[in-house]
Amino acid sequence: MGFKNELEKFQNLMKDLFQFEASDLDFGIYRILNYKREQIRDFIENRLKDIVESSFEKHKGALAENIDERFNRAKENVEKTLGKNAILPTGDLNESFKETPLGQEYLEVKEQKEMIEKIDEIKGQVYNDLYTFFSRYYEDGDFIPKYRYSIKGHKYAIPYNGEEVKLYWATAEQYYIKTGLLFRDYTFKSDNLKVIFRVVEAKDEIASNKATKERFFVLDDENYLEIKDNEIIVRFQYRELLDKEVKDYDVEGGSNTAKQEKINNKIFETLKADFGKEEKKLNLVKSLILESKNDKPLLLYHINRFTAKNTRDYFIHKNLKRFLSEQLDYFIKAEVLNYETLSQEKYLDKHITRAKTVKDIGEKVIEFLSQIEDFQKRLWEKKKFVVRTDYVITLDRIKKWTDDGFYEWVLDRVLDNSKQLEEWEELGFGSIRSKDDLKDKRLPIDTRYFDEEFKFRLLEKISESVDLEDALDGLLIKSENWQGLNTILNKYGNRVQTIYIDPPFNKEQDADYLYNVKYKDATWISMLENRLSLARELLNEKGSIFVRCDYNGNMYVRLLMNEIFGKEIFRNEIVVNRTKKIFTGVKGYNVATDSLFFFTKKEDFKFYAQYKQREQEQKWLNMHSPGERRPPERIIFGKVFYPPKGRHWTFTQETIDKMIKEGRIRIKEDVEYIDLMGNKVKGMPQYLTGEEELLDSNWTDIPGYSFGWDFQTENSEILLKRVIESTSNENDLVMDFFLGSGTTTAVAHKLRRKWIGIEMGEHFWTVIMPRMKKVLAYDKSGISKEKDVKEKYNEKTAGGFFKYQILEQYEDALDNIELQENQSAQKLFKDDYLIKYFLDYETRESPYLLNFQHLKNPFNYKLKINLSELGEPQETNIDIPETFNYLLGIKIKKIKKVQNEGKTYLFIIGEKDSKDYAIVWREHADNWNEEDYKKDKEFIKQQLKSYKPQVVYVNCSSILTPNFDDYKAEIRYIEPEFKALMES
Repeated sequence: MGFKNELEKFQNLMKDLFQFEASDLDFGIYRILNYKREQIRDFIENRLKDIVESSFEKHKGALAENIDERFNRAKENVEKTLGKNAILPTGDLNESFKETPLGQEYLEVKEQKEMIEKIDEIKGQVYNDLYTFFSRYYEDGDFIPKYRYSIKGHKYAIPYNGEEVKLYWATAEQYYIKTGLLFRDYTFKSDNLKVIFRVVEAKDEIASNKATKERFFVLDDENYLEIKDNEIIVRFQYRELLDKEVKDYDVEGGSNTAKQEKINNKIFETLKADFGKEEKKLNLVKSLILESKNDKPLLLYHINRFTAKNTRDYFIHKNLKRFLSEQLDYFIKAEVLNYETLSQEKYLDKHITRAKTVKDIGEKVIEFLSQIEDFQKRLWEKKKFVVRTDYVITLDRIKKWTDDGFYEWVLDRVLDNSKQLEEWEELGFGSIRSKDDLKDKRLPIDTRYFDEEFKFRLLEKISESVDLEDALDGLLIKSENWQGLNTILNKYGNRVQTIYIDPPFNKEQDADYLYNVKYKDATWISMLENRLSLARELLNEKGSIFVRCDYNGNMYVRLLMNEIFGKEIFRNEIVVNRTKKIFTGVKGYNVATDSLFFFTKKEDFKFYAQYKQREQEQKWLNMHSPGERRPPERIIFGKVFYPPKGRHWTFTQETIDKMIKEGRIRIKEDVEYIDLMGNKVKGMPQYLTGEEELLDSNWTDIPGYSFGWDFQTENSEILLKRVIESTSNENDLVMDFFLGSGTTTAVAHKLRRKWIGIEMGEHFWTVIMPRMKKVLAYDKSGISKEKDVKEKYNEKTAGGFFKYQILEQYEDALDNIELQENQSAQKLFKDDYLIKYFLDYETRESPYLLNFQHLKNPFNYKLKINLSELGEPQETNIDIPETFNYLLGIKIKKIKKVQNEGKTYLFIIGEKDSKDYAIVWREHADNWNEEDYKKDKEFIKQQLKSYKPQVVYVNCSSILTPNFDDYKAEIRYIEPEFKALMES
């Protein structure tokens, strides 16, 4: 019976791996697993055992081959040669014959026969091996990919190819998929009852008498419980605790986890008491109180799981199958067929059979696990849909790019729009009531407050006189930043000149967001590595990147940047001021600075020296610096001078000529030196220091952070001015994908750079958008006060035009999975279908990727989207044309939306790879006849006549041909390319 215990232990581990504990959950990946719950259960409880039996039958062949015949022959040989008394009635060999060759042959065959009869013992070893292997990588639902190294004193190994220095961390080779709290609805079912836990408010600051910096899940203050029919909604807040609450919850000491557990127990007791007030309620929720799971009441179990879900880390392995397969191979060689087992020759067949069976079963389980992991990876890596696109444009730009009649129409629409007028007042632009109030003002219009007809009419009119993308100053994207970077990669790859990021610092207590502290450093490095790898692809060949970090992670950032960008192109570690000094007590000095790591993409990069006001008086200095450079000579006052040996002249010839005109060069006649030519020279060239001095890597003369926008980590504008001006020119593209309060985009705009900002938090709406609208209208704070900035950015020259978008997120993709049974695939693949293929085949028509049928009306393509951090997803229209623009990587020039024969057409004219493109979207019905197709063809040709595109994309079927009236165009269909590019 021993092997049955080992089997049960392994089966229980498999249930953990396939999250059987979550069998009642009704969201995300759990919903997929639950869809196949019974088949997975059958695989674990029945088929797994059958596979083992089948594998043993296959591999024990060599062991059992002709065993009875060989045994009988050996017995006959013994009796014939050594006598009938040589074998005892028990089957044992007489002691006196055990050393004879025939006796040893008989004993060996007898042992093999007995071993086959005891095959259950080997099965037990197999199940134990499988348990040992898979359990070592499983931790709270995640695979932590530590390479095992089974040598005394060394438990793990790392992948290593002879590098001089290797940076490695526990969660390498994984995507870190949680960069904030996931305040999604948590839903589970019990009998016929549906229970929803919903976060209704998540506050950073709640009152002056808050007692904790740490935030916790507590019941909603106003309406924490709602019961209707067979549905229960429990509402939570996520916030700091008040003094009274600390005492009520008894959480004055202990870890945050222990505190949340105490709060959860109180929440459970509160709900239990509330349910008990009415018999009807009590009957409805009886299962939640009386049933238990993991030795806890069902309701408390789910409260604990809900709070943990929102505050733990989540990973997806980039290639789980390869990792586990390599590790299984090593495990078998190192621990199943190790030296000890191989040296036992008489048991060798037994261990080979054991090893082959472990490999067979292990590979099946790996296939199953990697199918689910690869599907999640597919969802994570796919380019995301653009949910909505809007524009902010100031009135002066509309007046500049359109005619008087259109401008007057816009003003009339604006004055009728109460939401736009209210926003202007909230932003401090005053009360606008008439056209006179708008005169000579650069007020920003937000198309979000207007209908689609207004937005497209505006875009069409602007693009009649200027290419749309050239007119745009910037782009804001509300998205988790990896998804944002990955989605725009086809369009902006190799185009960004300067990147600045100030990612969340690697802290444990009072962290910018929550980590699993056990893998705090590894999690943080994974989060950065995933995003910096994409950032490098976005930089152009002469681009630069700056990463800000504090003492908790500076050693990791430098090594990580070395790994991604190359240590040979590290430029500087710049020292910048902190917001406030960190007091470390008697153990060390107060921490007063952060590090800013400056790397470039290649050796040749844009760099412009920056200067700061000289703190000391001007003085004369010798005009040479360490190190020899070519050419060495300079002409000073008409005479050729060579520098001292091992030195070079500090300035170029051009700069010296300029300084001579300014009276800042002299020859100090009483100084003699030997030049690099070996000549004795009388008279040393010297220069007078200017009012400004060359900036070095010490930037502590300026503030590192500011406090103008009520944001905890608001970078100072003067800091970003130095970063941007030192590595870019006007109209170059600047990016920040940890945008925070929006300093990078604000400064880039003031310095006349193009810009992209990505941010996921709700402060996208409350801080960044208001700030950028004020910058467009004219923001007089920050660097606006600097003399050189005033020349280019002032009340008369402000204004602007930017696009902003909301992207679908990974969790949204999970919400939109639809599974459909595929009977033909099941018949084709039989037993392998569940293990290898079901997710691929059963999600093919799911709209999370692309549903061709839905594209017949691209203006009404809907997905379930959660537009805020709170609540449940809502069915929402998706911006299909903008999504395809990113996938294709097209530069947009013109946009035109028109009606024809009662159908809507959208024409997008653009450019890619020096070719002119047209993308045609239209509503398409299943019942189009030949005449409909002819009209459609003629209308498209007529609309494209003035543009003459070389490539034309069109959705759905058409009868377009390459032959237009006076030119030819390649005709392509959108759907197949859309689907391929989504997953490329």
